Amino acid sequence: MYAKRIIPCLDVKDGRVVKGTSFVGLRDAGDPVECARLYDKMGADELVLLDIMASHEGRGTMLEIVRQVAEQVFIPFTVGGGIKSADDFKVMLRAGADKVAVNSAAVRNSALISEAAEKFGSQCVVLAIDARRTRGSRAENTGYKPETPADIPAECLLDENSRYEVYLNGGRVPTGIDALRWAEYGVRLGAGEILLTSMDCDGQKDGYELQLTSAVSETVSVPVIASGGAGALSHFYDAFTAGKADAVLAASLFHFGQLSVGQVKAYLHGRGVSVRM
Repeated sequence: MYAKRIIPCLDVKDGRVVKGTSFVGLRDAGDPVECARLYDKMGADELVLLDIMASHEGRGTMLEIVRQVAEQVFIPFTVGGGIKSADDFKVMLRAGADKVAVNSAAVRNSALISEAAEKFGSQCVVLAIDARRTRGSRAENTGYKPETPADIPAECLLDENSRYEVYLNGGRVPTGIDALRWAEYGVRLGAGEILLTSMDCDGQKDGYELQLTSAVSETVSVPVIASGGAGALSHFYDAFTAGKADAVLAASLFHFGQLSVGQVKAYLHGRGVSVRM
C-alpha cells in the first residue's frame, strides 16, 4: 500500500503566503521561503507553491522564490500559477521544482498537457482543477458568461447531469466545463496527477468535498490530491477513506498553528491509514 501524503499549500501573493475563504478575504501567513523550510522540518511529504495572482495578472510565476525554496527543502514540491507553455515548465523544473501545476493555461490550450508530458514526463505534470458546484440552469444565472475554449471536446462540457464546473484565474472565470470529465480528459492527455480544489469548501473548515473527490478518484488512473475544507483531524481521514484521495492539501490549519503535520500523521496512523512517520 502506498503511503498517503500530507501536503501544505503555500498560496503566494505579492511575495507573501496568504490564505482566505473560498478564494477571497486573504490574510497574511508569512514568508514563503521560511514557511517552506519549516514544513520540510515538520515532516511534510511534499509542498505545493502557487502564485495565485499570476494568471489573473497575465504574468509568469515568481521564479526567484521558487529558486530560494528549492535551496531550503529536501522534499518534492510543485509550482503553479502563470504557467503558459512547455518552456515555462522547463524554467520551473530547472529552478528546482519537481512538478509543475497547470490550470487556466491547460483549459485554454489543452495541447500543453500533452506537450509537457512528452517533454518532461507525466510525473512532472499536475493538472490543477478549481471546481464549484453547479447552480441550476445557466440561463437563470444572471451574468453567467462561461469562457469555453474552442478546442475543448463536447464530451467535457456541462450538461443536466453535471454537478461541478471548472473555473479559471483563481476562481474568477467560469468555463462551462464539467470538472469530472475534464479531469478524465486531462489524464488521457498525459497529466500524471490531479490537484482538485473545491471552491465551495475552500477555507470553510467544514471538511473536504468528498463527493467530488471520490468521483474523480474513482474515474482517473492517477493520484488525486484533495484540496479545500480541512478544519479538523477527522477531515483528513474522511478525505482518504470516503474521498479515496491519495494525498490531502491543507493551508490555514497549518499556517496559523491549529494543527501540525505531525499531529495529522499521528492521528491517521492511529486510525490505520498508511502515512510516512
